[in-house]
Amino acid sequence: MNIPAEFDEIRPYAPEELPQVYEELIADPMFQAVVAQVMPGIPFDMLAAQMRQCKTNLDFQKAFFYKLLKELVQKCAKGIDFDCSAIQDKANHYTFISNHRDIILDAAFLDVLLVDEGMNTVEIAIGDNLLIYPWIKKVVRINKSFIVKRGLSLREQLQSSILMSKYMHFAATEKKENIWIAQRQGRAKDSNDRTQDSILKMMTMAGEGDIIDRLKEMNIVPLALSYEYDPCDYLKAQEAQQKRDDENFKKSPQDDLINMQTGLYGYKGAIHFQTAACINDELEEIRSRNLPKTEVYTVIAELIDKYIHQNYRLYPGNYIAHDLLYNKVEFADKYTTEEKAIFNQYIDGQLAKISIPDKDEAFLRECIWAMYANPVTNHLKAING
Repeated sequence: MNIPAEFDEIRPYAPEELPQVYEELIADPMFQAVVAQVMPGIPFDMLAAQMRQCKTNLDFQKAFFYKLLKELVQKCAKGIDFDCSAIQDKANHYTFISNHRDIILDAAFLDVLLVDEGMNTVEIAIGDNLLIYPWIKKVVRINKSFIVKRGLSLREQLQSSILMSKYMHFAATEKKENIWIAQRQGRAKDSNDRTQDSILKMMTMAGEGDIIDRLKEMNIVPLALSYEYDPCDYLKAQEAQQKRDDENFKKSPQDDLINMQTGLYGYKGAIHFQTAACINDELEEIRSRNLPKTEVYTVIAELIDKYIHQNYRLYPGNYIAHDLLYNKVEFADKYTTEEKAIFNQYIDGQLAKISIPDKDEAFLRECIWAMYANPVTNHLKAING
């Protein structure tokens, strides 16, 4: 396929580029060290030979990431399930817009689940702030990621958004690829999941026709990701206190690395992914309402949120946290005394991991409760209309 050169800096690698990238990775001592850590006991030469056998990005994903992620679920979770029964035509291509919990695993788990359903894996929007080493940038581009540039001036940001929009439309309409993008920039640190209008505006900077036509071209499917436990909950709470105490606080690349590692290897409990149907029919109905342009984005964002909140799976810990946060026993029928004791013990353990000056335990505890409680509030509002 002839891919326009303007996308070269941000797009995933094409299959013909892979042999050269494999050789660069194989020669990279830092990559060798990471592989030895992640896949101990397997000779690097054998892995290198296996890499060279992978002719496409999907070959590489199936040969390496699929198996690693299946093993990760066995080690770090109770299990994972996927309900995509709302998708009528699995042979079509879709843009999955989801809530965002884990830097790496949200899209990675989706890939595994799509492979199990006989569907194509996704091209993934990933911020360049996470690509802190050359080998990471290469690996994510092999893994069908396209790069979102961060930390730009307003003018550069506009140019970057136009380019990304053009690429996403190209990937959807010409390459017929599935795409994954988070509903907002960065993770929702308090789990109060809301689609940012700016994500939808970026998606309509390119494409054919009006706003609705451009979004319909993407075949948007809202996707709800529910983790029973968020291994990074204490890091998110810690960051909340650091931002509260210092308005100039900014996470470092090292902080991002710690979040990635904690998210990967921390215990997640049960994991559930669930899609709504493609929203194209509802987009057509929104068109018929002749709303002002600014309102159109807000209404579509609220529609995506409604489906994500409705399809969110709630666990006992969510209900317990809601009762603790609001000092009620509203959901006492949703959990046992034993489950409450286990959840409280879990929170105590997470809080014990936080080591910062002037540690405000009451504030930190409330932050973590809110992370687990907010999905309950949103779910109830969505299902009760």
